[in-house]
Amino acid sequence: MKLFLDWSSYRNAGMGDAYADIPKHGADFAKAVAVCIGSKQCQQHVDKGVMCPSYRVSGNPDLSPGGRVKLLKAALNADDPAALFDPALVAAMELCVACKGCKRECENEVDMAAIKAEFLAQQAARRGLPLRRKLWGHLPKLLAWPGLRRWIAWRNRSPLLAKLAQTALGISAKAELPLPAPSPFRIPKQSRLALHPELAERQVVLLVDTFNYYFNPASADAARQLLTAAGYHVHVAAPAADDKDRRPLCCGRTYFSNGMLDQARTEARRMLAALAEHIEAGRSIVGLEPSCILSLRDEYLKLDLGESARKLAEKVVLLEEFIVREQSAKRWTLAFQAIPKLSRVLLHGHCHQKAVGSIKAVRKLLKQIPELSFELIESSCCGMAGNFGVEAEHYADAQAMAEQALFPALRAEPDALLVGSGFSCREQIVGGGFAKPLHLSELLCLALPSQT
Repeated sequence: MKLFLDWSSYRNAGMGDAYADIPKHGADFAKAVAVCIGSKQCQQHVDKGVMCPSYRVSGNPDLSPGGRVKLLKAALNADDPAALFDPALVAAMELCVACKGCKRECENEVDMAAIKAEFLAQQAARRGLPLRRKLWGHLPKLLAWPGLRRWIAWRNRSPLLAKLAQTALGISAKAELPLPAPSPFRIPKQSRLALHPELAERQVVLLVDTFNYYFNPASADAARQLLTAAGYHVHVAAPAADDKDRRPLCCGRTYFSNGMLDQARTEARRMLAALAEHIEAGRSIVGLEPSCILSLRDEYLKLDLGESARKLAEKVVLLEEFIVREQSAKRWTLAFQAIPKLSRVLLHGHCHQKAVGSIKAVRKLLKQIPELSFELIESSCCGMAGNFGVEAEHYADAQAMAEQALFPALRAEPDALLVGSGFSCREQIVGGGFAKPLHLSELLCLALPSQT
């Protein structure tokens, strides 16, 4: 079995354990699957945590991480390679939203999001890629096409065109597709940063991901303003000088989550080349979109990219993590002020923020804004999960996930300001008929001292 991801970190998992139940095919990938101990913790009916969205809305044990493991083990124990594409297994893996909840909340940290990426890559190698998955994967390239915004607006206004897109591509006619901003983020003219290591702590690199670049440039502008006001020299990450592809940098997340791992690796190498000098100089790389930024800390380590990926993983942080860390080191001295006419905020955390614990940093920052009352919505996945929530066969499941806790919480406080850093989350909320949430960077910008 040719593996598409690097599973060597599981090389010694279960070795010498007669009860590890490691499947006979799949090598280190099989060991990653077998770390599940079958405790059924992922099948508990609880109100807190993330794990497991598809099980929560269905009650079907096959749609929990443990259930998927059982099906995967059966397939990896079979001598027929076609067993990996058993309909029951394919259906179970399709409904995994790669929330990473199991990696945090499972006692043995089953990484079903990465397992799904390998599964999809195996599927693509044997059966080819459906057109819809190609479109999702190549979305960062398609967004550079000037006519795309016009086409999306047309499709959203036309029920007939929406139905045609559903028939041809399986994109739900019930879902309104997110519309790119009229103008994408503009990378400002930048002077080269000094390479002196002693200056690194006052220099930061702002990494503007594909989705904030095209859909919400205001969040990137706000982050740059915020960091500048706090006294940092902000450099916006851009392609390397010798990069012939002048597209904006992309983490490759859309490729990874659709099993297009060779393309994900290509995007990752572009990113590493662009950030090499900053990593070498010891600068922090600050990002805005949880799923994209955490790809650099997690998924890149499975793409067999060498030491440069490990160095990057040590330097890249989400905006909230950076600010709290700088405050702890006494380097961030800017104090936030009260925001006029704002007293109540509802915070929705992206699944990946919850998976790495960065929601704690968000809450710490919101507590620093005088006169602000806020509440974290205790919910699992919002249901959008990248392209999952707009796919015709998954639309109902996505809405059911949102209705578990998120949508009821929003209806209960219609006058509260919504804050959420995840692009998918914000679009799911807007699609549910609610006001578009602010990105954390935009909220913190509103709390800047007036003299700055």
